[in-house]
Amino acid sequence: MPRFPLNIWVLALCFSLAMSGVALLVLVGALIGSSLAPSEKMASLPMALFVIGNASFSIPAAMAGRRWGRKRAAYCGFGLSLLSAIAASVAISSTSFAFFCIASSLCGCGTAFYHQFRFAALESLKNADDAGPALSLILLCSIVGSVLGPELGSLGRELLPGEPYSASFLLYALMLLLAMLIFSLFRNPEPNEPEQQQPARSLKQIAAQPLFIVAAGSAALAYAVMSFLMTSTPLSMHVVDGHSLEHAKNVIQAHMVAMFLPSLFSGFLLKKLGPAKLMLAGTALYGGVCIVGLSGQHVVHYWWALVLLGVGWNFLFLSGTALLPQSYHHSERFKAQALNDFSVFGLQAIASLSSAWVLFAIGWQAQLWLCLIPIAASLAMSLWLWRQPRAVSVNKR
Repeated sequence: MPRFPLNIWVLALCFSLAMSGVALLVLVGALIGSSLAPSEKMASLPMALFVIGNASFSIPAAMAGRRWGRKRAAYCGFGLSLLSAIAASVAISSTSFAFFCIASSLCGCGTAFYHQFRFAALESLKNADDAGPALSLILLCSIVGSVLGPELGSLGRELLPGEPYSASFLLYALMLLLAMLIFSLFRNPEPNEPEQQQPARSLKQIAAQPLFIVAAGSAALAYAVMSFLMTSTPLSMHVVDGHSLEHAKNVIQAHMVAMFLPSLFSGFLLKKLGPAKLMLAGTALYGGVCIVGLSGQHVVHYWWALVLLGVGWNFLFLSGTALLPQSYHHSERFKAQALNDFSVFGLQAIASLSSAWVLFAIGWQAQLWLCLIPIAASLAMSLWLWRQPRAVSVNKR
C-alpha cells in the first residue's frame, strides 16, 4: 500500500465513525417507522427523507467547501449530524413520527458533507496514481461504521426506559464527538496553482461529456439499486416473512461489510484492470443479486443477495468516483462534484422513497425484477466505456 499523507487516514477514520449513523438508521429506521407511522407503507419514509436530505445538501456541501475550505465545511456536517442524533432520540422517546422524519432528514443533510471526504482525499494526494488505493482505504475503514452502527442499535435498544432505540442515537452522538476531535488533525489541501489558472467551463458543458455521464451514472445507479433493496430488506425479512430481528441485523451487517471489505483489493483491481472492467464486474454482481433473490426468501437468500449487492456497489461506486476527476479541470471541481453528488443521491432518494411502497404493494420479488432496468443501463455504460481508448485526464488534453 502507498504511503498516504495524514489527511487520508484522518478522513478514513472520521468517515467510518460518522457513517455509523447511516448503518444504524438502515437497521432501525424502517422498524421505528413501521411502529410510529400511521400506515405501514410509510415505514421507509424516514430513510427516504434521509436520502432526500443527503441529495438536497450535496450542492450546499460542495459550495461550503469552496467558500470555507474542506475543514470548516466538514464541521458543519458534524454539527448537523449531532443535532439529528439528539432529535432522533427525543422523537423516539415522545413517539413522534413527524419529528423522527425531521431527524432523519437532518442526518442526511450532515451526511452530504461526509461524501465530500472522497474528493478531499483525492486533492490531498501528491501522486494521482494512488487515487484508487486511497479511495479504497476510505471505503475499507468504513467497515468500522458498518459494524458499529447496528451494534449501537442493539446496545441502545433497551438501555433507557420507554421506547426502544432512543439511547442508540445518543450513543451515535458520542461517536460524532470523537470524530470531531480526530478531524482537528486534518489540514486543507494546498491548491494546484497551474491547474487553477485554466478557464472554467459551464456546468452544461461539463455535464454533456459522455465521460461525466458514465462516471456519475455508474455511481448513481449503484446507489439507487442498493438503496432500493437495502431499505426494504429489514421490513421484508422481519415484518413480511417473519424472520427475527437478529437475522435481519446479521443480514444488514453482512451487507455493510460487503460494501467496504472488497476495498482491500478493489483499488488494486481498478489500477490493474481499469474502470470499464470493474464496472462490468459490478454490473454482473448486481445481476447475481436478482438471481439469488428470486430463488427464495429464506435467510440464506437474503444474506447472499445483500452480500452480492454490497460487493457490486463497491465496484460500481469506486469506478465512477475514480472516473469523475477525468471529466473536469481543477478550477471546475466543486461544481462538477456538486452536480455528481446531486445526481447520485437524488436518484437514490427516489429509489428509497418508493422502496417500502413497492414492497407492500407488489412484493419483494417484484422489486428484484424492477432492478433489471437500471442494471441494463449500467451494462450499456460499462460496454461503452470498455470500447473507448484509455481515458486521459482532462488536464493533459
